[in-house]
Amino acid sequence: LNCCAFNSFRFLIKGGLAGAAVYVAYDQGLLGSGTQGAEALRKAQETLPPAIQEWTDYLGWEVRAAQLPPTPKFEFSISKSWNKGVHTVMSALSVAPTRACEYTVEGWKYMKDLVK
Repeated sequence: LNCCAFNSFRFLIKGGLAGAAVYVAYDQGLLGSGTQGAEALRKAQETLPPAIQEWTDYLGWEVRAAQLPPTPKFEFSISKSWNKGVHTVMSALSVAPTRACEYTVEGWKYMKDLVK
């Protein structure tokens, strides 16, 4: 294979993997509402430890429960975090005209001082 064909092949593989990841995220409800995302996270927290144990048993690795890190606990509300972000952005946008005027006045003062 020449270089161009090899790069095209790599691009197709990466694109396929990215598409598959987006499909799985959509299929599991991660791209839906906050409630659907929270439900998907809960399902993942329940499913992941047994799946890891099953694979380690299949591969013949000896893994004791004490060696596996605990499943992380997320103690936050997605909707509250989203709302806080919206409030922060709207607050910044609401004071933007005032700040722009203040910065313009300061800039003119600075320019006048330089010209003197």
